[in-house]
Amino acid sequence: MSDATDKENTLILTLESGPVSIQLFPDKAPGHVARIKELARSGFYDGLTFHRVISGFMAQGGCPTGTGMGGSGKKLRQEFNTVSHQRGVCSMARAQNPDSADSQFFIVFDDASFLDRQYTVWGQVTEGMELVDALPRGEPPAKPGVIVSMRVAADL
Repeated sequence: MSDATDKENTLILTLESGPVSIQLFPDKAPGHVARIKELARSGFYDGLTFHRVISGFMAQGGCPTGTGMGGSGKKLRQEFNTVSHQRGVCSMARAQNPDSADSQFFIVFDDASFLDRQYTVWGQVTEGMELVDALPRGEPPAKPGVIVSMRVAADL
């Protein structure tokens, strides 16, 4: 089975504007991929917003409070890897402690290689990046974009 058809390692992030497909990297960040799949399968991300969207940089979501301060309550050990933060890359947000990633993630708009090996890359948008590009900007946006649902493709 090729990566392109690996539904167990594909996320469908549904925005109000439509679906975004994300190829997961279990070989690069096994703990993060397992936790994101667990959260997606539980419905954790459904209804959450993209609370921090910066033009030319990234869109960040996955905070249950919408403030950038919340999480699921389970911290993840860093799994920094060699994947560069380029357009469409999905990576975990964290606090100053490298082992503080939880549920918040970001999707990179452009070259953000200055983040390489400091944040855990866990996936790559393969379809629908134009929908991520269209998310409302702001920190937070006046009317933030909503994650309608996030599911593992194998479950759909």
